[in-house]
Amino acid sequence: MRPLTFVVGTGRSGSSALSRVLNAHPDVLSLNELMASMGSAGMPEGTITAAEFQQLLVHPRYIFEAMNRSGVPLPEFLYIKRPGRYATETTGIPALSLMVLPHLSDDPDGLLDEILGWTAGWPARTAPEHYLALFDALCGRFGRGAVVERSGYSTHWVPRLRAAFPHARFVHLHRYGPDCALSMSRHVGYRMIFLLREIQALTGVRELEELAEADVRDLPPRLAGLLHERFDPALVLDPEMPVAEFGALWSELVTQATAYLDDVPEALRTTLCYEDLLDRPEEELARLAAFAGVEPRPDWLATGRAMLDGSRRGASRRLPADVLAAVEESCAPGALALGAHRAGYGVS
Repeated sequence: MRPLTFVVGTGRSGSSALSRVLNAHPDVLSLNELMASMGSAGMPEGTITAAEFQQLLVHPRYIFEAMNRSGVPLPEFLYIKRPGRYATETTGIPALSLMVLPHLSDDPDGLLDEILGWTAGWPARTAPEHYLALFDALCGRFGRGAVVERSGYSTHWVPRLRAAFPHARFVHLHRYGPDCALSMSRHVGYRMIFLLREIQALTGVRELEELAEADVRDLPPRLAGLLHERFDPALVLDPEMPVAEFGALWSELVTQATAYLDDVPEALRTTLCYEDLLDRPEEELARLAAFAGVEPRPDWLATGRAMLDGSRRGASRRLPADVLAAVEESCAPGALALGAHRAGYGVS
């Protein structure tokens, strides 16, 4: 069976750069933010038809479209940087087109047309079987042999992916907690996540789609406003969000990841520390390539080294002492879960 690897983690840990490095390998089909693009509805239970699978691929994500309309798109939204025939205000941007296809092709619209052509006559089967068939078709299209999917904010996906793809391998990508927390605090997507998690905590719903009108009426205006098709960007950009709160989120996510991955057979899991990747790029990329089932080609290792940028490493060290102390304290549970004492972890 074709090698399939999922890189999971908190996000804001060099993961987008890693997708670009993987995409430069001639044998790797790099699926950038596929799971984030599909969302929880992208892996339904039971058998689905080809038409239903196509709908999963093309149906725009509501929250992403709302952010686009409101003038706070994620920097990861590749499609809107080089727009094609789809737009939020008219057609809506297909889920697969926003981040996945522009990573693979300079003509994401044409590639989507090809995918819809391939999938049109497929038999009814489970969603994971449809995805595997899609991965095979894309590998054939691009001449790739192994598949690596990478999404940010993806630790919660591990049990579902493990059940859907029992043969899959998992890489837990992580970064020094305070640096990651600081990056989260400055990123519009994580500020939005912070607020949406508050909505979930106040209403008790697991998914925003479960919210009833009564739930929304009971929310404070600063949160209820985020659920409109178009909202005031100030609702996301202006609130004070202490970096330590994002440190707590980092701890929660890395602890979640380590717990979930403990249930994965040892041969099917590994870790990748962002700081190690910066310190020893050839060594760590070679190890990653071997784990993902491809050759660590010397030309690719050199390309990967050149693509990595460590300029933001240690950014948290420039925080005021009291703020840094609070962030370090909030990151302590996650650091303990990772094993912070191991060589290479943290900022030297």
